Order: sequence, then structure tokens, then C-alpha cells
Amino acid sequence: PLPPLHFSHKHTILPVLTDRHFLMTNTGITMKKLSGLDHLRSLAILMVLFYHYRMFQHPHWLDEIMSFGWTGVDLFFVLSGYLISYPLFINMAAGKSISLPEFFIKRFFRIIPAYLVVLAIYFLFPSFHEREALPPLWKFLTFTQNFGFDIKNLGTFSHVWSLCVEEHFYLLFPLVLAALLKFNVWRKAGILLAVLFIFGIGIRLYCWYAFIAPHLGEDNFFITWYKHMYYPTYTRLDGLLAGVSIAALFAFKPAVKARVTQHGNAILLLSLAVLAGAWFLCEDQETFSASVFGYPLVAAGYGLAVVAAVSPSCILYRYNSRVTALIAKLSFALYLSHKGVIHLAQPLLAKTGLAPKGTPMFMACLLVAGLGAFTLNKAVEAPFLRLRQRVLEQRKKTAHKKMMMITNDSAA
Repeated sequence: PLPPLHFSHKHTILPVLTDRHFLMTNTGITMKKLSGLDHLRSLAILMVLFYHYRMFQHPHWLDEIMSFGWTGVDLFFVLSGYLISYPLFINMAAGKSISLPEFFIKRFFRIIPAYLVVLAIYFLFPSFHEREALPPLWKFLTFTQNFGFDIKNLGTFSHVWSLCVEEHFYLLFPLVLAALLKFNVWRKAGILLAVLFIFGIGIRLYCWYAFIAPHLGEDNFFITWYKHMYYPTYTRLDGLLAGVSIAALFAFKPAVKARVTQHGNAILLLSLAVLAGAWFLCEDQETFSASVFGYPLVAAGYGLAVVAAVSPSCILYRYNSRVTALIAKLSFALYLSHKGVIHLAQPLLAKTGLAPKGTPMFMACLLVAGLGAFTLNKAVEAPFLRLRQRVLEQRKKTAHKKMMMITNDSAA
């Protein structure tokens, strides 16, 4: 077992992974949520939503302001890396074991039910398709759709490539942590993170010269670039690793966290400066510099934003908004369903007289997408999250009974 770290009751507030970002202090769990993370999650889904809306008829101004909107998914990666790994690191720091069954139960009930419902809609109702055709069903069921992905001919439900990346992370990350604990080399995890960052740059360099550079100037160059650079898991680890790195630093170095989080607003400004640099670097996504070095720069910028969001001194932390809290709550349902819903809604709304490329149509489609996400959340997500809670409570009761039986047998 690992030696426990002792935290100062005065300075330490530890965010734990729940669907509402509740806080855990030394005196127990409080009902206060981390508003800063809600703000970032709502920003991420709105960036994705606005960016994807450009595949439909849309206002011209949307093209001008959303050229960087593709990084909304990178913000999701950083948030996921932080929120998934932080409670696991806290357990490790306290000398506790990691419960893999509990981890996978939480992830399964949070993701799979809503995902399968929307996937079934796509395969059962072709009118829901926003593009030409779907990839094979087995690729969706095995979360391998992001490998060798042909965006031109199989572009329907394409956005779940990022869910594939996260599922690979959910599967491998706790297993890596368990191995580090088993072989008592967890203190070298920082070296592993650095190696993985370097690996990301190295693998993108290889992909560029081996698969992409030979096709420069070709008419379908963008298909090659997306297939080998944008979608594969092994080229998109930077955001997740940034979130994991922040979580590790804060969990194992609480004194560092206490000092850093005193400067939340300054860190937020630094985040904006780094993201501005990333914007200029990635102005043309398909260039060599953007492909190889853009992703770590974007991850660094959003990583700093996460640090700011969990800093009590930051405006993001202090400002509470019901609007962003609601958007954050619906973010996964919005992510899954928005393309199909907008594809159906826009022609119907056009019959009311709304101009297809007008701003009122844009706002109306966003509202309909929100209603669709709200329906999915209430009909699928919420019931399965309640079921998850019952399953976890039953596991605890079973484990407690077994412990009592072992204790009684030992006493006898």
C-alpha cells in the first residue's frame, strides 16, 4: 500500500468525479458543485455545436467566428482526463486501492445507454442521417470507427470518433494505474506522462511523412489528413494527457495546488494567450506545424483553463450560472444527437418562413437540438444514472456483508 498523504483541512478542497462535480472536503461531501467546470463543459459543447452547424445551411458570420470551433472536442478531452483521473489519484495518494469494477460500472451507465439509443435511431431511421452513409455497425459497437475513417463517403454520425478516443482512454488508463500500483512504480508516472506526450509528437511526425506528405496537393488530400492525423486515438492523446497531468499534480502535490490556485484569474489570462497562439498556429489545420505541434499547444491552453476553473480565486469558480449548469448537464446528450436533430428540424422550420441561412433559423435549430437533448437526458440518461447508483450501493452492501462474515469467522 502507498503511504497516505496528509492534507491541510484549512487549505484543501478536493473535487471528486460525479455527474454534478460535487466537492469532497475533510469533513465530508458537500452539495456545492464546481461551477467553473460547468462553464468549461458548456463552452466545449457550444463550440462543437456551432462548428458542426456549418455543415447545414448557416449564417455567413458563423464561418468567420468558428474556425477554431473544432477545438471544443479538445477541451472535452482535457476535462475528461482531469475528472476521470483525479479521484483515482486521490485514492492512490491516500494509500487506497483502485476498484476497477466500480470504475467501469460508472463509465458504462454514464455513456453506453444513451449512446446505444442514438445509435439505434441512426440505424433504424435513415431520415435521421445528416450525411451520405453510416460506417458498419460493428465499428460503432467496438468503438473503432475512428481508425481508417472515410469522412467523405461515410460521414454520418461521424462526431462519435471522439467518443471512441475517450472509450479507449477509459479502458486503458485505470489498467495502467493498477499496473503501476501492483509493481509499486507509481511514483514514476510523471516520466510515463512525459514519454506519452513525446510519443504523440513523434507519431504525428511519422504519420505526416509516411501517409500525408506523399499526397500533398491532391484533390482529396483532406480525406487522407483526417484519416491519418485528426481521427486516430494515437494522434489525439494530448488533451487527455494534459488533464491527467493536472490531476496528478494536484492530487500528489497539494501544497503546489494551494499555491497555484491562488492565481486563478492570472492563469485564465495565460490560458487565453496560449489559445490565441494556438489559433494562429492552427489557422490552417492541415499544415505540418498545426498537425504536429498544434494539438499539444491547444491542450496546454485548455489545461490552463481547467486549472483556472478549479481555482477559488478565479472568476470562473466564483460565478454560478444556471444556464451553463443546464447546458453542461445536457452536454453528452447534445453531443450524441445534435446533427440528426438539426438535419430534421431545419427543413421543417423553413416551412414556417424562416430563411435557411438566417440567424433566427440558427437560434431555432439550437433550441430544437436542446429540446432533443433534454428528452434524451430525461428518458435515458437520468434513469440509468439512478440505476447505476442502486448497483453501486448494492455492491457496497455485498462487500460489507462479506467483510462482516470474514470478521465473524476470524473471531470464532
